[in-house]
Amino acid sequence: MIGQRESVSGAHFAFTDRWGGVSAAPYEELNLGGAVGDAPEAVRANRDGAAKSLGLDAGRVVWMNQVHGADVAVVDEPWGDRPVPEVDAIVTTRRGLALAVLTADCVPVLLADPAAGVVAAAHAGRPGMVKGVVPAAVRAMIELGAEPGRITARTGPAVCGRCYEVPERMRAEVAAVEPAAHAETGWGTPAVDVSAGVHAQLDRLGVRDRAQSPVCTLESGDHFSYRRDRTTGRLAGYVWLD
Repeated sequence: MIGQRESVSGAHFAFTDRWGGVSAAPYEELNLGGAVGDAPEAVRANRDGAAKSLGLDAGRVVWMNQVHGADVAVVDEPWGDRPVPEVDAIVTTRRGLALAVLTADCVPVLLADPAAGVVAAAHAGRPGMVKGVVPAAVRAMIELGAEPGRITARTGPAVCGRCYEVPERMRAEVAAVEPAAHAETGWGTPAVDVSAGVHAQLDRLGVRDRAQSPVCTLESGDHFSYRRDRTTGRLAGYVWLD
């Protein structure tokens, strides 16, 4: 259920895999995405189970309506009956409030400055990386007292540069914004490495404590991949402070 978990100075980071849930094919098993066609009751059960396995209250997890943009919302409580906003990053100073990001090839980015009491979660697909969603999240953290040199950054399972084939024109457009994302597939065609682009952006911002998951979602049968399967579930990354 929880494929990766780490704690650093009271900040907690976790990434799920696809197992341990109740969803049926093609969403089997631990689909956490509520807008991919899965049964709503299965998604609720999966979110409850994932939260419980992390020692969290599912009602204290904040989700996003992700749209491949660069907008950021600062939150201090779950949305409740309010509409979930169309943002691709959320930030909080509320301890015990978990922030969640959904992915199935895009890069889930979890950020924390425990000293300042600020955490953020961001959804960085190719469009969001180009638009600067991760720098926007870091800037929002800084406005709340974080310092780049104190931020811990963890990126989760995502499609790797060896597998993310794109047209040459698209690679050139992406690389013009973020040169570190320029890549080539294992079979010698143009590609984009979104994780490399995200980490280059974080490095320029002064975020030095970074780690990247070695998992390629397209290659791993233990993870959901939109590029591989199209109709499929969503993984989640969670970040929170004690």
